[in-house]
Amino acid sequence: MRFTPNNNICGPAKPITTDWKSIKWNKTNRHVTSLQRRIYRASRENNEKKVRDLERQLIRSNSALLTAIKRVTQENKGKYTPGIDGFKATTNVARGKLYDALKTKNIKFHKPKPVLRKHIPKKNGKLRSLGIPTIKDRIYQEIIRMALEPAWEAKFEPTSYGFRPGRRQHDSVRRNYYNIQSGKWCWVYEGDFKACFDTLSHKFILSQIHDFPYYNLVKRFLEAGYVDNGIHYKTFEGIPQGGLLSPLLANIALHGMEEALGISYKKNVRIRNDSTIEEFIPKGKYRLSRYADDFLIFAQTRESIDEIPELLETYLDDRGLILSKEKTKITHISEGFDFLGFHFKRDKDNTSRIRPSKDSLKSFKEEIDYICKTTCGNNVGTLIDRLNPVIRGTANYWRYGVSTGYELADMNHYIWNKTFKFLVRLHPNKGKRWIKNRYFPLYNDSKHRSNWVLTDPKFGKILEQMTWYKPRRYIMVKHDYSPYDGDKKEYFDSRLTKF
Repeated sequence: MRFTPNNNICGPAKPITTDWKSIKWNKTNRHVTSLQRRIYRASRENNEKKVRDLERQLIRSNSALLTAIKRVTQENKGKYTPGIDGFKATTNVARGKLYDALKTKNIKFHKPKPVLRKHIPKKNGKLRSLGIPTIKDRIYQEIIRMALEPAWEAKFEPTSYGFRPGRRQHDSVRRNYYNIQSGKWCWVYEGDFKACFDTLSHKFILSQIHDFPYYNLVKRFLEAGYVDNGIHYKTFEGIPQGGLLSPLLANIALHGMEEALGISYKKNVRIRNDSTIEEFIPKGKYRLSRYADDFLIFAQTRESIDEIPELLETYLDDRGLILSKEKTKITHISEGFDFLGFHFKRDKDNTSRIRPSKDSLKSFKEEIDYICKTTCGNNVGTLIDRLNPVIRGTANYWRYGVSTGYELADMNHYIWNKTFKFLVRLHPNKGKRWIKNRYFPLYNDSKHRSNWVLTDPKFGKILEQMTWYKPRRYIMVKHDYSPYDGDKKEYFDSRLTKF
């Protein structure tokens, strides 16, 4: 019997790549948020078994994988920066293929690659080591972070503000202001850990998360090592700056300073205007404010301040840390101290003031100088485009900390001088009156009126003024409130509209 081939029979179909644009992100985000809130609630209730079960459920979900891919390849600043494998996913097709490839793999057996080490200059002239994981490692780190963070947000200290959701530098700045305002907490211990991220103990970090379902994967991330100038180095301590999981692991490691200092809180409930107000009053000899590895400890007497190194001895030894002799010092609030770009001081008239620090002002001026010099030869529109983001970002940062608008006005005048010199170089054969008439017409937008707002005559672009950003009082986040607490949703939604 003779058989003939049947050309109508099709071979195996090529798998269809996930359409990235068709993903229902609202549904995906709701699923992730719901699980995170349940993890937070279970952690607050000390139900460790339920925490572990929910963490597994979140890590294994497609929603977590999709969210992690989106954040790593679309939203984060380093989305175009590859790791040692050179892989990037910069298009929707590439993201869909990446999702299809990862959803069939078990994250539990993932073997991280070494991070790519880069060196970037610091303000003091030294170099900071930055570790860049591969895209795949960043995605898995983000998934781990999404599951691990809610459980620890339920435990973290109220005075810890660095790299935490719903918190920012201004919360720590405001806490410092409250501490010096009364004049009672007049001695300040300015602390800084020496090479904190490079020396943190792996053993201690892992002991803190020993019951995490994916403990071994976190351990492999810590021990993955790094590649510098083509040479692979093993890591026995420290966490790489640049990894998405690193800030959380650092906060986990640094947690416990309040306990070491004997700080506790008393809850007080009172009624005002028919509404219930919760207050948490700190107790003990010290007051603390910590942002990542920078911290301030306030005390009422010099004797109490002198006891701090001994109180922190066990805390430091357990974590493999030592205090930097260069940056750690003791100061009286009448002398003033710097923290997070601000200078805090209690004047002789018992007025507490916050100003941008000298280093912060110097750094801002240097950036303005650099932009004006490197833009020389371009038109005014280019100068305005480069200056506005710097002015806007700096003014928005300073406005919530400064006590007066003097510094903003002073910097405004500095910018005017630099830009006017730029215009003189741009038109060497024109007089100052001609420059004034061409580039500084009357500006009036119903909010601001001035004859000296730099304006691009071709496209009408304007240079924003520092003084347009009036100082505003920042309201510090309440005690240990967290966005992962579903009951506090309205509270954090209202904060988004204010700041």
